[in-house]
Amino acid sequence: MSADRPKFIAPQEQIINQISTFKELLKNGHSLVNCTVQALDFRALKLDWENFKIDNTLFLGCQMSLEEEMQLRRKGANIYHAPEDLPYDPFRTQLYTWKELCKTTNGQSHDLEVYNHFSTRRYNPTINEALWQRIHDHAMDNSLRQLLEFDKQGMTNRRCVAFMGGHGVPRTAPYYRKTVATAKLLGEHGYFIASGGGPGIMEAANLGAYLAGQPANAIDKAVDLLKEAPLYSDEGYHETAVAVLEAYPNGQENLAIPTWFYGHEPSNLFASHIAKYFSNSIREDTLLAVALYGIVYAPGSAGTTQEIFMDAAQNHYATFNYYSPMVFLGRERYEIDTMIYPLLRQLAYGKTYYDLLHLTDEPTDVLAFLQQHGPVEKD
Repeated sequence: MSADRPKFIAPQEQIINQISTFKELLKNGHSLVNCTVQALDFRALKLDWENFKIDNTLFLGCQMSLEEEMQLRRKGANIYHAPEDLPYDPFRTQLYTWKELCKTTNGQSHDLEVYNHFSTRRYNPTINEALWQRIHDHAMDNSLRQLLEFDKQGMTNRRCVAFMGGHGVPRTAPYYRKTVATAKLLGEHGYFIASGGGPGIMEAANLGAYLAGQPANAIDKAVDLLKEAPLYSDEGYHETAVAVLEAYPNGQENLAIPTWFYGHEPSNLFASHIAKYFSNSIREDTLLAVALYGIVYAPGSAGTTQEIFMDAAQNHYATFNYYSPMVFLGRERYEIDTMIYPLLRQLAYGKTYYDLLHLTDEPTDVLAFLQQHGPVEKD
């Protein structure tokens, strides 16, 4: 090591999940103090682990020889491997893609394989299974933080706006199309769109974000292809989505956060990044928490209503250090049919987020409101 290069000291709780990051240790020193090393393959590196400082060091899902593992354990490292027959990787270091989830082996997709495994233990998992699921979901958390680029105050570099709404809304419904138009417009003005990743309004949001930057008639062409299979239970539902992807192969980045708890609903194909969780409660809370630049509520039923009041509670107490906009896309649904919007206005009166509530039927109005009302940091 050169005389002018400072000695490398690992920061607290550093996660090393890229081989390039690990190799920097070889240049700047060999300290793995307070490091978690995740999903790296060391077999070809032929390392002498005696040169490394090991203290509060954790290896998760790393590949190494038995001799290397024994050497590291003698130095005090904690090393964990997942069971070989587990159909998912709890130590993964990146989000999913739809192609990965749809990859077929022995007649079933990877998505379905994991769902079937989860379903057999859904209501009463063993302690081992529960722990593997929690570790997997934490890996999703960590990958989301990297994707959205959180700072120490909890703000994201990407201006994330999420869409909520009914999973059963058909592709032929007016609010499906209106959601597509709204998400497309927001995506074209610098917002990073997220949804729950399933069908209905969730698919419409990811589709709109995917089409950002395409000509206005792209919505017409896409919906015309999709309407041949309006519901996720219809034959050809998946194939029509693939046809849209083939017609528009270079879509814009966006995010889906689905769950295997509702694994009977297919994950839609229009999200470039998919954070799929086992725990639905963590998944719902996470989706609301990352959408610091606002949530748009299209018409939905009980699940959407639950999410509205979860979001209101987060805003009421600034749970994640910020108050965020709540936009209701559907006057009839939220002002007349359910009166949810007037109720929320009453609940929020005198609170910071009172001015962050908005009701409209127009995509352009959603954009204008969000541009004028960003997240507000807690005092």
